[in-house]
Formats: sequence, C-alpha cells, structure tokens
Amino acid sequence: EVQLVESGGGLVQPGGSLRLSCAASGFIFSNYAMSWVRQAPGKGLEWVSGIFNDASNTLYADSVKGRFTISRDNHKNTLYLQLNSLKTEDTAMYYCVKGYSRPTMEDLDTARRGQGTQVTVSS
Repeated sequence: EVQLVESGGGLVQPGGSLRLSCAASGFIFSNYAMSWVRQAPGKGLEWVSGIFNDASNTLYADSVKGRFTISRDNHKNTLYLQLNSLKTEDTAMYYCVKGYSRPTMEDLDTARRGQGTQVTVSS
C-alpha cells in the first residue's frame, strides 16, 4: 500500500525557516518524480516544487524560487522541502505528491498525496 507521511510543519515567524519531510513507502520511491503542493485556507491547491526521480532536475513555482529547496534521499525513501525566508502568504497545508514533478490540476485530482503538514507563518 502506498503511503506518504508528511512532517515538519509548525508555527514560525516571518523570515524563519522550516524543513518538511515526506516519508514514502509501498512503492519504489527512486522510480518516481515527486512534488510538493500546498493549500492555503479557502484556496485551491497550488504546486510549489518538483523533483525528478534521480534528483537530476528541480522545479519551483515563481512564488517560492530562491527561498525553498526541494531534495530527496532515495536510500531513505524520503522527500524534503527546505523553507527559508518564510512569508505570511506561505501559510498553508503542505502535501507531497507521488509521480509528478509538475502536476496539473487535473493530475492532482487523482494523484496520491499524503495527509499534509501545516505551516503557519505569523508574528
């Protein structure tokens, strides 16, 4: 059974940092691209970042480019997202998504994702 378990979220002040993790199991992690998406209160899903299965390429939304860093450890079956210089508008539930480096909204309707980890940026 495919499982994706996100962790690492929390409450942080503007300008602060967090490191999110996504522990994957039930599939051959190294065979799949992965991505992070987020959902702010009252808004739809927003793609944040993606990474190829072998980490040879990383992709970022303009809103997070230069502040967030995606990475993966295929030996530990874990996906990461380092969040730096956080802004209040980064407040959202963050989800990891299996199988896509840049999923479309249509892809997200059926893509497997975890239960999410909450990031709240507030002073």
